[in-house]
Amino acid sequence: MTDWGPVVVATVLFVLLTPGLLCQIPGRGRVVEFGNMSTSGLSILVHAVLYFALVTIFVIAVGVHIYSGSG
Repeated sequence: MTDWGPVVVATVLFVLLTPGLLCQIPGRGRVVEFGNMSTSGLSILVHAVLYFALVTIFVIAVGVHIYSGSG
């Protein structure tokens, strides 16, 4: 059996936490901007830290597992 949980969690969080796609923390004019499709170096750093923290929580602490295959 193959555990696809970490792959799915990492992919979904990567898409959702892409700076400027859904939100940007910190924004250019405000603390949070939504859907502005732009980014900055600080925003990339903040989103990378959030990504690492959430992947760690979901994969290690919560233990999300999705099994596929026979066996």
